[in-house]
Amino acid sequence: MNAPLNTAASQPTKPTLDILKTLIGFNTISRESNLGLIEWVRDYLERYGAVTRLTYDAERRKANLFATLGDSGGGRFGTVFSGHTDVVPVKGQNWDTDPFVAHVADGKLFGRGACDMKGFIAVCLARLPAIDQSRLQTPLHFSFSYDEEVGCLGVRELLADLQANDIRPTGVIIGEPTMMQPVIAHKGKRSYRCSVHGHAAHSSCPHLGINSIDYAAMMQLKIREIALRVRHSEQQDYDFDVPYSSIVTTLSNGGNAPNIIPDKAEFVFEHRFLPGIDPSEVFEEVKAYAEQEILPQMHIEGAQGRIEFETLTAYPGMSTPADDPLVASALRILGSERARKVGFGTEGGLFGQAGMPAVICGPGDIIHAHKPNEFVTLEQLARCESFFDNFIASSHLAAA
Repeated sequence: MNAPLNTAASQPTKPTLDILKTLIGFNTISRESNLGLIEWVRDYLERYGAVTRLTYDAERRKANLFATLGDSGGGRFGTVFSGHTDVVPVKGQNWDTDPFVAHVADGKLFGRGACDMKGFIAVCLARLPAIDQSRLQTPLHFSFSYDEEVGCLGVRELLADLQANDIRPTGVIIGEPTMMQPVIAHKGKRSYRCSVHGHAAHSSCPHLGINSIDYAAMMQLKIREIALRVRHSEQQDYDFDVPYSSIVTTLSNGGNAPNIIPDKAEFVFEHRFLPGIDPSEVFEEVKAYAEQEILPQMHIEGAQGRIEFETLTAYPGMSTPADDPLVASALRILGSERARKVGFGTEGGLFGQAGMPAVICGPGDIIHAHKPNEFVTLEQLARCESFFDNFIASSHLAAA
């Protein structure tokens, strides 16, 4: 367990592959039940002495799992190894094989979730039997959540449960795919649906209608104007691939027929903001424009239009101090000089808000996530095994 990471084997162990194949076999598409997988993982962890706790969604169709191995020290110590169990849909994707039957070919393991992020979970579980629990100085925790892919929903229940029971680990390793490079920051995200309600009329009599598409288009142009201003006025962080906060419209639809003034149009826009930025300022500006500039125009005799907003996604950015001890440990074990920052979101910001600094580090490349024929290379799984072993040995075990 003490071999440096750069001497990691090029092939993962058989237990990792076997467990990963089992995990992929559970269809845990977001918003579907993940209980089969969670209960399998819970039973596995308990066989090795872990103390487990489940937190459920309102319908008890899905659950988060939090598990502790070793003396919890009153719940205020230890590192969490964290991953989400849900995966994105496969409908409409052209897969060469069944996405829920893992297979190995050309040094890669294919299957939905192989990269994002069941590969990491499999490594954590497979390496568990190799840990000499009699030497554990500090407990190990495992956090496996539901509905991360649709807005980091499930982990909020898990974190609330930890807070209510005064369980406060000192740090979190989140195994999102980073090619086994340490990441200490990512942007936050808010996304909104804007519904514009007008009044229908025959298109030959536009003066008798309130054209919802026209007013939705005006809103979208305003959002683009705000996005351009933010891009050039906000302080930028060039450690990110996109060094500024981005604001874009991603969906737009409306209307019923070519000869009808549309009575409803809606669009979705998102704001991916740098850590430390208050996203409410952008939303309030958009909302004020709708109320002060657009709504006064949306009226005819006997009819008044309206505009409604719905928040679809909201999670905070993550920014772990570069000098945090968890970061130093990860950099040393990985042989990296500097941690990275990424644009995609994780549960890390929520853990950070709960007082647990996070490092994102996991096997696979994010560019292969969510796509047909998703895969993780065997070499990346092997590197993750070595990282896990070395981290445990250096941070949690007493000297032999």
